[in-house]
Amino acid sequence: MPEAPRTRLAPRPAPDALTSEQVARIAAAAADAKHGRDILALEVRELTSIADYFVLVSVASSSQAEAVRDSIDQALSREGREPLHVEGRAELTWILMDYADVIVHVFREEARSFYGLERLWGDAPRLDLGLTPPGSVKPG
Repeated sequence: MPEAPRTRLAPRPAPDALTSEQVARIAAAAADAKHGRDILALEVRELTSIADYFVLVSVASSSQAEAVRDSIDQALSREGREPLHVEGRAELTWILMDYADVIVHVFREEARSFYGLERLWGDAPRLDLGLTPPGSVKPG
């Protein structure tokens, strides 16, 4: 008697694969290391199917936008995570880094205010990133 066809299961993530929360935290810490401002992680998994988290970061200049983007890219690359897509490299007013389950938005301050993602996704819970609040002195 022929064998019954086997059902193909989706591959399981490697035991050391990062969770979406870990990816969000690493991205936020990397942005903080380059003095990104008003860093916020919104948990959007219950509101949309496009991602689990949005990480929002403000920067003051184009050069800082590049530095934050590179810092996030390097930190996540060290963990084996590469972005599926990156947009805004040329304009440097809004850089979007798509890590599938986490989407990182690096905004010039005026662009962040204009697009208002915090308002659009206002129902999303905020992940406590444990970063030093603006104006505070980091322990050294």
